[in-house]
Amino acid sequence: MADGEAAKKDAPQKDAAKKKKSGGSKPDLATIAGLVLAVGGIMGGLIMEGGKAKDVAQVTAAMIVLSGTIGAVMVTTPLHTLMGAVKKMSLLFFERSENPEAIIEEIIGYATKARKSGIVSLEHEANGIQDPFLRKALNLAVDGTDLQVIRQIMELQITLEEHHAEAEAKVFESAGGYAPTIGIIGAVLGLIQVMKNLSNIEEVGHGIAVAFVATVYGVGTANIFFLPAGNKIKARMQRVIQNRELMLEGVASIVEGLNPKLIQCKLEAYLAKEHATKTAKGAKAGKAGAKAAPQPQAPAAGAPAAAQG
Repeated sequence: MADGEAAKKDAPQKDAAKKKKSGGSKPDLATIAGLVLAVGGIMGGLIMEGGKAKDVAQVTAAMIVLSGTIGAVMVTTPLHTLMGAVKKMSLLFFERSENPEAIIEEIIGYATKARKSGIVSLEHEANGIQDPFLRKALNLAVDGTDLQVIRQIMELQITLEEHHAEAEAKVFESAGGYAPTIGIIGAVLGLIQVMKNLSNIEEVGHGIAVAFVATVYGVGTANIFFLPAGNKIKARMQRVIQNRELMLEGVASIVEGLNPKLIQCKLEAYLAKEHATKTAKGAKAGKAGAKAAPQPQAPAAGAPAAAQG
């Protein structure tokens, strides 16, 4: 019987952990669709103007722009930051589905058990937590660390993670700044080769057209990939930081011994933005339906008098 009751008590934590673990990575359709739309629109406009895809398919121009841009970034960026930025490229095409509601449910399960059996009873669950940030914070709480010290340690980790993410995003932003300039260098190099054959006018015209392909590559890669990639990495990290703050507030509330219902109300503030967006959409839909519905007509001015007569 005791084992059965213990299993029932641990059920919320296990269910929450399963929900959180089930939320893996999924393809980011926005990034894929955005790249396809941008490249497809540019190529489609070229073809509609009478051009051909092979007009911009220049291996030498691509080599000049990409190698020159990567080289400039390597000179600018420390190696460990550069390697971190390369690893962050997976965030562009795959989205980690971290569900804040599942995190809140998991924390409420821990809070309920801590309120009934004491915070020391969470030692076994704390070691099995999948998220390293929540595991570290809860282990500090179980070990009896002062709340202010827990906040200092975990807030320092959040700050450092944010700084690292900003440094890695700046790698792509730097590439976006260098690429157009390297493209101009490629165009100038192409024009130099054209000037060597001024005797053949037909070759001159063709050579000038080919030379400017490097400029297209530089401006295109900067504004279609590098700069948007930096912004997306920042947006992804902001979501991660928000979840980290949610976990820290949850653990701090458990240490303070707050009622699980109060903790839930407190942590649901992190969901307010998403719920506000859904509520706004629902309100707009409601207004649209109200406008479409027929309005009741007011009774004629003489109707009450006629009824009285």
